[in-house]
Amino acid sequence: MSKTIQMPALSPTMEEGTLAKWLVKEGDTVLSGDLLAEIETDKATMEFEAVDEGVIAKILIAEGSEGVKVGTVIAIIAEEGEDAATVAAGGAKADAAPAPKADPVPAKAEAAAAPKADAAPAPRAEAAAPKPAIASDDRVKASPLARRLAQAKGVDLASITGTGTNGRIVKADIEGAQPGAAAPVATAAAPIAPAPVAAAAQDFGIPHEVVKLSGMRKTIARRLTESKQQVPHIYLTVDIQLDKLLKLRGELNAGLSSRNVKLSVNDLLIKALGVALVEVPECNVQFAGDQMLQFQRADISVAVSIPGGLITPIITDAGGKGVAAISNAMKDLASRAKDGKLKPEEYQGGTASLSNMGMFGIKQFEAVINPPQAMIMAIGAGEKRPFVVDDSLQIATVMSATGSFDHRAIDGADGARLMKAFRELVENPIGMLA
Repeated sequence: MSKTIQMPALSPTMEEGTLAKWLVKEGDTVLSGDLLAEIETDKATMEFEAVDEGVIAKILIAEGSEGVKVGTVIAIIAEEGEDAATVAAGGAKADAAPAPKADPVPAKAEAAAAPKADAAPAPRAEAAAPKPAIASDDRVKASPLARRLAQAKGVDLASITGTGTNGRIVKADIEGAQPGAAAPVATAAAPIAPAPVAAAAQDFGIPHEVVKLSGMRKTIARRLTESKQQVPHIYLTVDIQLDKLLKLRGELNAGLSSRNVKLSVNDLLIKALGVALVEVPECNVQFAGDQMLQFQRADISVAVSIPGGLITPIITDAGGKGVAAISNAMKDLASRAKDGKLKPEEYQGGTASLSNMGMFGIKQFEAVINPPQAMIMAIGAGEKRPFVVDDSLQIATVMSATGSFDHRAIDGADGARLMKAFRELVENPIGMLA
């Protein structure tokens, strides 16, 4: 009996995704575990594996399709002994059956619009002209590849007539378009509309372009808005001397060079935060309504900037891991994060977060808590400052660190204890390696 392949839920919160690329074609034989497709979610692009064995009889959802709901049948597999062509024909009928329901014009509206028998039918010249590729929400419909090509060539997608399924703009449409030029359309007696940028400039008074929000950016906007609206933040800042940590880092890197390991300051700060959270478990918590979760290990989510947004891969058990293991794990996670290849369990969860903007020269900032976590550590740049060392004023390398705490779960005094423990570990780093 034939089996259906459904759009998978690749994370607990996923409701829809983009079928970015098929890795098989109709007629291919697949085994359990074979890669079928690449699925884009709001956070990453993940490969989807086959569960059943058989022959790909029919692909129902074309690659590049956006907004495919979880559970939608995207393909049909014919099992051993079945005729793939027969299964495909059956799938085609099933796929075609609901098509009339997709007509955006209700039946009653069609009846009302139809000309009466004694009236001359109204001309419908617009039916002969190709319609622009606009979705029901007035957004341009285009494959991800077509969008990237259009951006690279400077082509306005709104001016392109799509030749793909349901008017979707595909790669071939972009390749034939000229930068800044509209694609040829059927000329009618209608007046020429102004270019989209010019129309926008009239509306807002300055030239601009409309940039569609990615799924990742929508998720970031929603979650951070909810965090600031629903989580009462309290901020605590300490200045930390870095000279001993920098000296230890140099010594460790000299000893680890034969293993091709090079520690960053951030690797050591991840370790310090992990150890501090174990030492002050009152801050390694999660607020959950009428109860609170207190975690027995510190899994640190580390903010990584990627094209189009931010993602937080997780260093599990940062307090118990060695710094070389943290460094290797962080390099691997950051690399795959930028390629969109992280698995959901590698960026969902975590007991606390660390965000380091020191490499941009930012002296101090207050980070927004990433719910359902209850704290995030914001790291500023290490810089030479006048600093009291051994009761004398000296020049030292100092950084500012600010902890943001969910005040529903963490009292100010407990937050202060965590900041104190973090500072002492960074200023006397040998202790956190023991």
